[in-house]
Parts: sequence; C-alpha cells; structure tokens
Amino acid sequence: MRHKLNVQLAIGLILCLLLANVFPAFAASVTPFDSAEEIRTALVEAQLKLATDPSVALALASEAEASYTATLAPGIGAAAPEAHGRALSAFVRLGESARTADAVAFAAARGQAWTAILAGSEQVVEAALHNNDTATARTWLPLREYRTATRYSRARADATLAVDQFAAGQMAADDAVLTVRADLFGTYQARLDEALRDLVKADQNSFAVRRAELAALAAGYFEILAPAYAEQRGTDALATASDAFSGLGSAALGSDGMAATLDTVNGVLDGFRAAPLSPAEQARRAGQLMRFIGLISVEYGRGVSDGKVIHDFEIQEAVTFHEAAYAAFADLRDQLPSGVVAQSTAVFDHIGAQLAAASPSVAADPSDIKDATKDLASMLQDSMPAEWLAGSAQGDFDVIASMLDQVESAVRGGDYAMAESARLEAYAIMETGPEARLIVLAPQMAPEIENLFWNNQGTYKGLAYLIANQATLSEVQASRAQLDGLLAEAEELVGRESSPVAVATNAGVIVFREGMEAVIILAALMSSMRRSEEQRYRKPMWAGTALALVATIGIWLLAHEVLQSLARYGERLEAVVSLIAVAVLLVIMNWFLHKIYWTSWIASFHSRKRRLISGEAGLILGLVALGFASVFREGFEVVLFLQALVLESGTAVVLAGTAVGLLLVVLLGVLTFKLQVRLPYKTMLVVTGVLIGLVLLQITGKTVYTMQVVGWMPIHPIHQITIPYWWGTWFGIYPTWEGLALQFAAAGFVIGSYFLAERKQKGKRHRTAPSASGAA
Repeated sequence: MRHKLNVQLAIGLILCLLLANVFPAFAASVTPFDSAEEIRTALVEAQLKLATDPSVALALASEAEASYTATLAPGIGAAAPEAHGRALSAFVRLGESARTADAVAFAAARGQAWTAILAGSEQVVEAALHNNDTATARTWLPLREYRTATRYSRARADATLAVDQFAAGQMAADDAVLTVRADLFGTYQARLDEALRDLVKADQNSFAVRRAELAALAAGYFEILAPAYAEQRGTDALATASDAFSGLGSAALGSDGMAATLDTVNGVLDGFRAAPLSPAEQARRAGQLMRFIGLISVEYGRGVSDGKVIHDFEIQEAVTFHEAAYAAFADLRDQLPSGVVAQSTAVFDHIGAQLAAASPSVAADPSDIKDATKDLASMLQDSMPAEWLAGSAQGDFDVIASMLDQVESAVRGGDYAMAESARLEAYAIMETGPEARLIVLAPQMAPEIENLFWNNQGTYKGLAYLIANQATLSEVQASRAQLDGLLAEAEELVGRESSPVAVATNAGVIVFREGMEAVIILAALMSSMRRSEEQRYRKPMWAGTALALVATIGIWLLAHEVLQSLARYGERLEAVVSLIAVAVLLVIMNWFLHKIYWTSWIASFHSRKRRLISGEAGLILGLVALGFASVFREGFEVVLFLQALVLESGTAVVLAGTAVGLLLVVLLGVLTFKLQVRLPYKTMLVVTGVLIGLVLLQITGKTVYTMQVVGWMPIHPIHQITIPYWWGTWFGIYPTWEGLALQFAAAGFVIGSYFLAERKQKGKRHRTAPSASGAA
C-alpha cells in the first residue's frame, strides 16, 4: 500500500515539474500579435453580445483588459506611454459603456483601443531597432495592419525586410527605422483614407454604431501619423488637426449629420502624406492608375447589355478595378493640384455609384461609364508631372500579375471561359505596354513569354493551350510559375533606365566642349587688344558674354517650360526632342570637322572686330554684340541638346553633369584670361570632338529605341547575337537591325565628313601653292 502511495506521489511530482516547465514555455510562445488578436476578438464578441446580454459583454471587455495588462502593457507602456494611456482610457470607456449597454460608445472605445495598440507596437519596434534589440523588433512587428488587399494590390513587406536586413548587419538602425516607418505610415494613412470614405457611407445610411467605430479608427490612425504631421506642418497645425479629429469623434456619437465635420477633417489632411512615395513608386502608381481606369469600362461593358446586367462577375471586376484605381489615386493625390483632386474625386464617386446601382433589372449604359472614365483619365493625365507620364512599365507588370491571379481563380472555380478572358486581357496589357521595350532590350526573351501566354508545347505548356484543354489547376499553376519568373526578369530589364553616370557624362562633355569653343573664340578676339588704349574694348565684350549667359539660361527655362506643357505626350515627345538632339550633334560635328583649323570662323569675328574698332559701326554696342554672338550660339546648341537628356533621365542628373562641365569651362577661362596660360587647344578640341562622336552614337541608339517603343519605327531584332543589357544602358546599343544600322550611319557621316574636310583642305593648299610660286 505504501509502495503504491509512493509511486503515485512520484508521478504527481513529475507531472507538477512538467507543468511548471510547460506553462511558462507556452506563455512565452504567446506573441504580441496573438495577444492583440485575442483582445480584438473578445471585444468584437462583446459588441455582438451587448444588445442581448450586457453582463457577458462586460465580462469579455474585462477579459480583454486583463489580457492587455498582462501581455502588451509592459512593452507599450515603456516605449509608447501616450499610446498606453489611450489604451487604458479606452478600456475604462469600454467598461462604462458595457454597464450601460451603450453600443455606440462601446464601438468608439473599441476603435480607440485597437489603434492605440497599433500605435504602441509601432513605437516598440522603433525603440527596439534603436536599441539594437532585433528579437523584440521581430516579435512586435507582426502586430500591425496592412493595406486592404485586392487582387490588384499586394501587401508590402518592406518593414519585415528592413528588420531582417538590420539583423543581418546589412542596414543601419536609422535606415531600418525610416523604412519601417515609411511602410507602416503608408499603411495607416491608407487605412485612414479608407475609414473616412466608409464613414461617409455610414453617415449617409445612419449606421450609428459603424459610424462611431470608423470615427474612432480614423482618429486613432491619425494619432499614429501625428509625428509626421507635426514634422511637416508644425505643432500648431497638429493641434488644429487633432481638434478636428476630436470633433469628428464627438459628432459620430451624436445624432446629427457629419458632413461639415468631415469637410474640416479632409481640409486639415489636404496635401498631407506621412510617408512620401519615391519618384519611381509615384510613376509606378501612376501607371497602375491609368491602366485600372481604362479597365473599368472594359469590364463593365462586358457585363451589361440592353440596360441590364448579364454577367455579375464582370460588374464585380469593374468594381474591383474602380477600387484599385481609387487606391492608386489616393496615393498620388497629394502631388496633384487641389482642383484636379476635387474634380477627380467627384468623378470617382459618380462612377462608383453607377457601378453599385447596376442590377439585373437596370444598369447605366456602358457608353456613360466609358465617357466618364475617359474624361477622368484625360483630366488626370493633363495634370500629372512629366516623370509620371514617361511611362512606368512596372505598373503594367503589376496589372498583368493581377490578371494572371484571376486566371488561376477562374480555373480553380472551373470557369475556363472566364480564365481565357483574363488571359487575353493580361496578354493585351503585355502587348500594348512592355513588349515593345522588351523586344528591343532582350529579343530572345519576348518569344518565350509569348509562347507561355499562348500555345507553348515544351515542358511548360502555354496558358491558352491549358485553358482550351481544361487542364488541372496544378498544371496551370506550374506554367504560371514559369511565366512569373520570366516576367520578373523582364520587369527588371524594362525598368532599367539609362545610366545616370552616362547621362551626366554626356551633359558634361557637351557643356565643356561648347564652352571651350566660346573661350577660344573670346581669347582669339581679345589677344590683339593688348595696348592700354585697346584694353578698354574688352569690357563691352565681357558684357556681351554675360548677356549671352543670361539669354542661354532664359532659353533653357523657356524650353523646359514648353516641354513640361507637352509632357502628356510622354515618350513621343522624348522621341521628337531626341531627334533634334541628334541633328544638333550632327551639325556640331560637321562644323567642327570642316573648320578644324578655326581659320575662317575666327577670321570672320576678327573682321567684325576690326570694323568696329576702326569706327565703321557703333563701337560699344557692336562690341557687346560681338561678345554676345561669340557665346550665345554655343549656349543655344547646348540647351537644345540637354533637353533630350532631361526627358531621358531627369533634370537633376543633367544639371549635375552640366555643373561639372561649367566648372571645367570656368577653370579653362581662368587659366586663359587671368593667368594667360597657353594650352593645347587644338589637341583638346580633337579629343572632345571624338567624345562628342561617341555621345552622338549613344544618343542615336537611344533615339531609335524610343521611336521603336512608341511605334514610329519597325523592330527587327537580331537573334543571332546576344548583346549585354548594360550596353544599352551605357552606350545606347540594342540588338535591333534599325538601331545598329543608324548608329553605323551616324559614325559613317562623322568619318566621311572628316575625310571630306581633309580633302578640301588639301585641294585648297594645292591651289594656293602654284599662285605663291608664280608670285615668287
């Protein structure tokens, strides 16, 4: 008996030891995300129970508060005391409203509690990164929200990647914090915009509980963004904005309409963006926006006939494209004129109302939707910066991926007709968008992608073949995976721009070359003005030079404004301006080669100078004009050429190269005029002439590429050779017959012009030699 008792005691002791070790391990495995989800679930259940059993609702609210106190409060209280205070205040309100069965107040407190927890998590992650505490950052980061996902917009993982890179020592703490903040702030601003839009609908439909929750969520999201708001607009503006959101919460708890309060809130948010998009991301979102707007009417037209909805699925697709377009618009609205934003928002709302009202019995005419989307696209396009309109193929690839998702969804549901429709739409976007670039950049890749879209019979069958034969989902997914790999590689290639270093170098070479010509001409004219009575003639010439520089700047600004006003023409404008740049370079090279010894050109300036000094014309004004003419011609040529580079790579890159070129010209001027150093001008001219010839080849290749992309020139790829992609980035060399042929033609023109100039020089020397000997 005693033996049995001892055995039982031993077993009991072992179980106690096991439980003592298991439960702490289990508790440690509960993450902040798990706790937060537990709290949110309990509060949602409490909201549902409030109308039928307030006591259960109170118990659930108390349970949520206890969970917060035990698991989240220590971390949030230390890193984010203000967020912790808002959370505690929210739990107090939850208890009070549960006791009085006030569903509206409970919903508002629930929204406050949740956003306070989100704010606390964000600040815990930032503090952990600053303290080099990777484990805490990783543990708390999942406690966050993401943008509302659709098939046409995917959740971003920038914050997660930043933490991983920080942990691996590949990113500094400050950079990781900025990346995390940009990701989370962008998400919460999107959530804020979404909450305010939904709040308008809830207010219009008098959904009191939903209205209170959304107002509290909007105010909570703004609290997360408040540091960015204060940084951009100051503490006084933040106080005003906070008052507006406080008024929003109060109005939501009342019974009156909220239109005026919402207008106030929208006013303080006008133009604010907590995490500004990069220029590349702006262009990408602009491309998505224009694509999605165009697809709204396409899908709607397929779903409506004779004033009735005949395909519900197509209408839902139109609704989804409308939402995706508005999401892209919301990301860009702070960069657009306020008037355009207001008009565009009204059109978006009008289209949305028509889509929502479509039914089997009545639906708006497809032509109305088409006209509205066309007007919307035109209005937005006219107001977008040139950089956005230059074309972001990445946006096209996003839409293609979304349509391929739709193919999979349709196959999964057994709707092969819908799968084929989505496949054709994806291919149409590929064909009308990135394909032209891809054929020029990587002609060997384009057929592979096309075959996978259509009837490829290799290891991975084409999607058209699989859909026609109603293949299994796994077969479609295998081919889709192969196609995704090629599309990802194509996106990277198409997204590459001209090397900024190459573009800046081209700009610097041209500026230095043309500036050097002006210096040489001025030096030749002033070299004979050495006597004291003649040196006074230099001042008017310097005045003319200064006027020429001012006029050149004016021409630059005028040309830039003109091109900006024509920016909506995108790559077509770039093609035209590039053609002008090629023509300018050809003129420069021809002029250089035919006047390589500068005799007749400088002689003409000397002749004008002698006439002026001898009193044959107005002296001072004439010398000013002489100095002006010596410089302005060079400046005008530079302006024409540089505008093509601006359209290709942006103003900043071109100005950087221009600054280097001008610095070298100033240095050359100081050596020539101040220190009177004799430099090997002829050698310098020859060397820079060769460099300009190389620039001519690069610009010619880029111009042909652009004309092929816009469809102004045919594309005949060279499949027999493989040209590295970086050749196009640096030297404008692409594997097409047209590009290489015209580059050879340009080189032939330059070389032929040189030999023609030499032949004329020899002929001139032969003609003058007999006359000289006869005179002797």
